[in-house]
Amino acid sequence: MLESRVKKAFALLPKAQKTTKRNLKLETYQENLYDKSANLADALSEIRSQKDAENLLYNLVDTPLLRSACDKAANAHLGQTRKSGEPYIVHPLLVAAAVAHYGGDESMVIAAVLHDAIEDTDYKFDDIARDFSQDVARLVDGLTKIDRIREENLLPSDRKDEKLIESALTFRKMLIASIKDARVLVIKLCDRMHNMLTLDALSEDKQRRIAEETLVVYAPIAHRLGIGRIKSLLEDRSFAYIFPKEYEEIDRFLASRGHSLRLALNAFITEVKTEMLSAGFDEQSFEIATRIKHHYSIYTKMQRKGVKIDEVLDLMAARILVRAPEDCYKTLGILHTRYRPLMARFKEYIALPKENGYQTLHTTLFHKAGICEVQIRTFDMHQTSEYGIAAHWKYKASGSASAALFPKLSWLESMQYTSENPLDFYELAKNDLFSDEIEVYSPQGDTFTLPRGATALDFAFMVHSDVGLRATAALVNRARKPLLTEIKNGDLVQIETGRDILPRCSWIEALKTSRAKNVLRHTCNQRSREIDRLSALSILRFCLNIKDMTEFENWLKIRGYEEAIHKLNRENSLLEEIAARYNKEKNKIGIFSLSHHTLKRYKTENIEITSPKTISGVDFEHCCQPKYGDQILMFYGKRGRATIHHKLCENAYRELVGGAAALKASWTGGKVGLYNLVVNLENKKGSLLALLTFLANRDVNITTLHLGNSESALTWCDVTAEFPTKTIGKIKAAIEKRFTLILFNAANDVYKNTGV
Repeated sequence: MLESRVKKAFALLPKAQKTTKRNLKLETYQENLYDKSANLADALSEIRSQKDAENLLYNLVDTPLLRSACDKAANAHLGQTRKSGEPYIVHPLLVAAAVAHYGGDESMVIAAVLHDAIEDTDYKFDDIARDFSQDVARLVDGLTKIDRIREENLLPSDRKDEKLIESALTFRKMLIASIKDARVLVIKLCDRMHNMLTLDALSEDKQRRIAEETLVVYAPIAHRLGIGRIKSLLEDRSFAYIFPKEYEEIDRFLASRGHSLRLALNAFITEVKTEMLSAGFDEQSFEIATRIKHHYSIYTKMQRKGVKIDEVLDLMAARILVRAPEDCYKTLGILHTRYRPLMARFKEYIALPKENGYQTLHTTLFHKAGICEVQIRTFDMHQTSEYGIAAHWKYKASGSASAALFPKLSWLESMQYTSENPLDFYELAKNDLFSDEIEVYSPQGDTFTLPRGATALDFAFMVHSDVGLRATAALVNRARKPLLTEIKNGDLVQIETGRDILPRCSWIEALKTSRAKNVLRHTCNQRSREIDRLSALSILRFCLNIKDMTEFENWLKIRGYEEAIHKLNRENSLLEEIAARYNKEKNKIGIFSLSHHTLKRYKTENIEITSPKTISGVDFEHCCQPKYGDQILMFYGKRGRATIHHKLCENAYRELVGGAAALKASWTGGKVGLYNLVVNLENKKGSLLALLTFLANRDVNITTLHLGNSESALTWCDVTAEFPTKTIGKIKAAIEKRFTLILFNAANDVYKNTGV
């Protein structure tokens, strides 16, 4: 068994004392039931010699092929050292030990041993395939394709844009390389775990850079793979380097309160054990473990609730492990009979497991010593919670355990986004990974996992892309709600659909899930290009008095205009060029003498119109409320009046398809646009003045301002202001760089008051 091998391995480890710049020992106040991973973290931190690293690895797994791989890796890395001074071979050996501990098969462990050999030495893929297997070679290839941000190549703080692009490329390659084989991710997580455990050898700037990437990328991936141990370790280690003051504040608090919290927890579990024995449980059939919440978990709760650490009520946690699922519910009944539960915090993840395979009953109880969070699950469920997908491989090898325990990897397959822009991919994927989750249900009882803050329309796209595109309304807990309604954990959601596809392009930023954003953005791009083509043909038909459009479109194709036609409404010269050539070939009289029509330009205060007929006036349609700077469509109407729609207005699209006469129109002059923005400000003197001065220096005229009333460290400021249209993009980017921007949109949203 894995546990016995781990125990044997740890018994052989030296008991050297670890000295670091910060007190980063993560398990100081915790007595987890299965503490092998905690011991593993200590071992990975303390081992500095090749011999000790090999002892740990070989006591976890020992095969002739593995020993051969270790010999080849040792020769390949001979003479190389890490920043901390120990031989470089120690790193891949310890990564391999971690992979073995988390259930990796022989191929994974060997790949971990060789994962740096190709990049750093002359040892190649063909050599690995020859000496070991194609499977090992593929794993090493997948690892090598991940452009790791090496310690010596980290970018300095003043080059954040370049750093983001490099992180985005790393992230994209990492996920794409692992779509075919998720084992690559597990090896990579173990690699990053050892790097985080030995980060003290680097400069503070590099420590922070690596920690930031770990917290944003690696910890969420560990969560999605269900490997709770690695997730918690990466979060706490990253937290200590990114926010050292906050970490030390929590650490001091736990140190000062640790004894009293421990006494309270001991009293609680003594009572629970007595109750369970009285209810008929055998003493050998269950185990109870206690812990104090992890540092990062405490910090995120403080930020989410806006409270200080002494106001966090549920620092204590207990975990009860039983043999069978029915015992979980029996235990829950015992607890709820003995203690008053906080039902708003109850969560059912056994009947309705999370996407990563996590199964547990969560309840929060009022105890005389304080509030205690309790998790109830079976021993098998606990293994899945701690080891995630690695537990799946272990069970698969032994042929035991239910398929319900296995993590689902559909989220990984769904990350094959259409966007080729690495930053777009990074933002989409990061949003999927780095967020709290909620569980909602369809009327058929299917469970859907979405990020917290998701809308009913996000749910519709999770059901199916076609459902999202044709959605007309939502029923949340049987009550009709707008599609952008935020859904909550446990909601029952039903989507009503119509016949037509509705590309709600102005809603993209209001959506939360990458799937919804990606599908809607792709659909909007297709619709936009279709509208460009239809409007161009309509403009040409009206301006040139075309009678046979089939013949005319064939003429455009022969003359090479087919690919450029969609640019007609944006390029002033293209209409005149096509008109001149068409008239010349058709022997019209003069370039702009088009039958009985002459093209003329009309200018209003801020719009220029090209039309063969007189324009008596311009009307802005109320259905879509187009505003200055929007992409627009213009149609020739009754009594010579032109009507303006937003380019993506559904009514305008129907008019185009129906054959309405379109006109070429464009905005002129430099004007201002009215925009809403919400900014998070530090709740301190001078913050508001800094924002107002910042906006005033960029010619932004504030019309309304509302400051939130908050006693927390942050407060929000809601501003409506007139922005110079020409520089709106640069101003927005500058705001995002200087402040925390929550919202930025036009005051009159195109679809704000419509059902679209």
